[in-house]
Amino acid sequence: MIQPIIYEQTGRPGCLWQILWFAFIGWWLGAIWVGVAWLLCLTIIGLPVGAAMLNNVPQVMALRGRRLVRVTPDGQTSDVPQINLFIRAVYFLLIGWWLSAIWMVLAYALCMTIIGLPLGFWMFDAVPTLVTLKRA
Repeated sequence: MIQPIIYEQTGRPGCLWQILWFAFIGWWLGAIWVGVAWLLCLTIIGLPVGAAMLNNVPQVMALRGRRLVRVTPDGQTSDVPQINLFIRAVYFLLIGWWLSAIWMVLAYALCMTIIGLPLGFWMFDAVPTLVTLKRA
């Protein structure tokens, strides 16, 4: 049986644009974005908007976006399947909300250093998975 292929689809501007964006806009806009998103996640009404905002943190901070796509042997494409919504909700209530806050503060602190910048961006890329177990 032939397995589907999963590949990463990226649509990013060049490295120079990403650096300039982060240096002049991304570092402060990202801090505001993360704070608002996390606060929205603490409310039932704001949770969907907050989760969507957390999914876009890499885009806001450094114009980085990614999406995993599954291609079946017959050429059909589909998104990567998600974990059961009930499991994701329980995870968020017990672990995701507080762990994501600590994670994002550490990621932001790393982004403020030249040496820690790549690790900080990687950590922001992992926020959607960390907060709600969402698969990219």
